Amino acid sequence: MKNNRNGEAAILTQTDYSKIRKQIRSRKYKLLLDIAWYTGERWGAIVQLQIEDVYNSNGTPRSYITYRAVTRKATPDGKRKTRQVAVHPVLSEALRLYTPESDSGWLFPRREGNGPITLRWADMILRTAVQKAGLDSKGISTHSTRRSFITNLAKNGIGLATIKKITGHSDLKVLSRYIEVSDEDTERAIATL
Repeated sequence: MKNNRNGEAAILTQTDYSKIRKQIRSRKYKLLLDIAWYTGERWGAIVQLQIEDVYNSNGTPRSYITYRAVTRKATPDGKRKTRQVAVHPVLSEALRLYTPESDSGWLFPRREGNGPITLRWADMILRTAVQKAGLDSKGISTHSTRRSFITNLAKNGIGLATIKKITGHSDLKVLSRYIEVSDEDTERAIATL
């Protein structure tokens, strides 16, 4: 779905996110999208979340979501790092309203069998919602939420060092490729002089 974007996933607006979310019927999969939107983690790690990574033993949402090193993409030197992300108030409310199926231990369990849903299944859910929302020509993929998260932090004036710490990037050069800068952004920057 990366139409004419030179291999890069599209940046989502808040309106795009809302339109896509509205097309997802299941509360479980709405939560999947919400976690992606508010933490900027890759979907491959999100689908592997365990209930204890997100919820306290009494069933209340934690103040941080923990992405275990084993579920995260390796750095160029082959290392994987655990990442903890503070839970945004909107995400905290979505987590509070969701009751995980505690039998399996997975936040997003498969319907049958043991284990979490696959990245392929999550991608299909997103693609279906994007199509129903009429946004399929935009170039949206599961990576769009990560790029949108990082770009939005940058546009909100958050420094690159802070964004690097939040996202778990080890290299500022790699991180900077995630940030989309529009012509309007450059015009506004020059206008500040």
